[in-house]
Amino acid sequence: MEALALLFSVALPWILGIAALASLGWPRGETNGHAFALRSGFGYMVGGVLLTLWMRALSAAGIAFGWATIALPLAAITVGLLVYALRSRKLSPGDVKGALSALVSPTLPSAQRMVWIALLVWLALRFGLLAAEVALRPLYPWDAWVQWATKARVWYELGRIVAFVPADVWLAGTSQGYFDASPAYPATVPLLQVWTCVMLGRWDDSAMNWPWLAMLLSLSIATYGALRSEGVAPLVSFFGAYFVASLPLLDVHVALAGYADLPMAVVYTLAALATYRWCLRREPSDGIVALFLAVACPLIKNPGWFWALTLVPGVVLALMPRRGLRLLAVGFALTLMTALVLARTEPVLLGYRLHLDVATGWAQLLKSYFLMGNWNLLFYGAIAVLAIGARRLLDPPLAPLAAITAAGLAFLLFVFAFAQPGSWLSDLTTANRATLHVAPLLIVLGVLTWHRLAFPSPGVSGVPAAPSAA
Repeated sequence: MEALALLFSVALPWILGIAALASLGWPRGETNGHAFALRSGFGYMVGGVLLTLWMRALSAAGIAFGWATIALPLAAITVGLLVYALRSRKLSPGDVKGALSALVSPTLPSAQRMVWIALLVWLALRFGLLAAEVALRPLYPWDAWVQWATKARVWYELGRIVAFVPADVWLAGTSQGYFDASPAYPATVPLLQVWTCVMLGRWDDSAMNWPWLAMLLSLSIATYGALRSEGVAPLVSFFGAYFVASLPLLDVHVALAGYADLPMAVVYTLAALATYRWCLRREPSDGIVALFLAVACPLIKNPGWFWALTLVPGVVLALMPRRGLRLLAVGFALTLMTALVLARTEPVLLGYRLHLDVATGWAQLLKSYFLMGNWNLLFYGAIAVLAIGARRLLDPPLAPLAAITAAGLAFLLFVFAFAQPGSWLSDLTTANRATLHVAPLLIVLGVLTWHRLAFPSPGVSGVPAAPSAA
């Protein structure tokens, strides 16, 4: 029964997200296989965010958390959305059958099919081992049990969201509330853990971390679907998904689940991919999905506001393809000047003191990226492919995604130029965790750049080229 409860705890938000996307008619203009891969990849995080929003609403209304108050209404909504999507022919049972058939027995030449099956088996083994880690390892990482699971435990026991306050307020006894290392952190990640324990019927600091495995699986599927929708060959797209799923530090964040960095990476990557789709196609449904996921970024971590803002350069280039690069250059210069002025006054933003420090340990960061095993050969490969295809990055269709990725990297490196965040480079823990957010985008951009170099086309990716006058 516990296994079924855990399976349901993962399946409900996943199917809810798929149903919501299908009823929205997203994604438009895709073959059934591509559409199902995108819905499956985006579905878990979309459904997970919707689930936690419902839990917030229950708590605000004074209704206690329970399987009846959480699961039954969401299950009814899911069924309703599925019925609507099926009746409006935005979804069909054949989509699922066709996608599973293509996964197990793809229509490929024999040599490519053997490579496909080998990758599939290898990924199944990898996810199986990660599942064993999640099932057997108690809550372990430091930040997980001093600033995230603390909230989950209290909210599960009380059946509602209650306030966490700073240490001085808690010690003074002037306010009712609880205290942990980061009382101002958002509620989404702990609520996902609470939901799992509610379905399990008891507090379990190991089983509550199954969402992390689902997040990595969904990110891998979304990567495959996004690459296929841009015209990349099936096997190459599968390799792109494999590169994401095999990043050592991503796997560590599943095996040692409980941090918010993997959820942040998944939500931000999906927001960027949806924004990229909108930049190329201008479909309203793409814009809705992109906006929803962008707004979800600060619901995962407080710096999510800044990560969401890094999506803006891609939109600027899409709306102003001729003047966009100049406008972005001016915007970057103004941002840099503003930050330098603020640094002289040493303001505190989101708990971080902004004071520039030119002696930041950049050597440690380079060591982590290029000499240690956290990222495999990600940065070697990304630099090589993007350097060769640099001219392609400035032109459609790659420019919007390149701008988003560059903005994410610039924000990451700029943050480490300040004294307090820069001090984290000494042990590399926080630096590597922050790099998780942009690493999957680097892989997607690298694969798309290689595809454009290998198969140049006058058309926009994913959109047929205009017919020749001849």
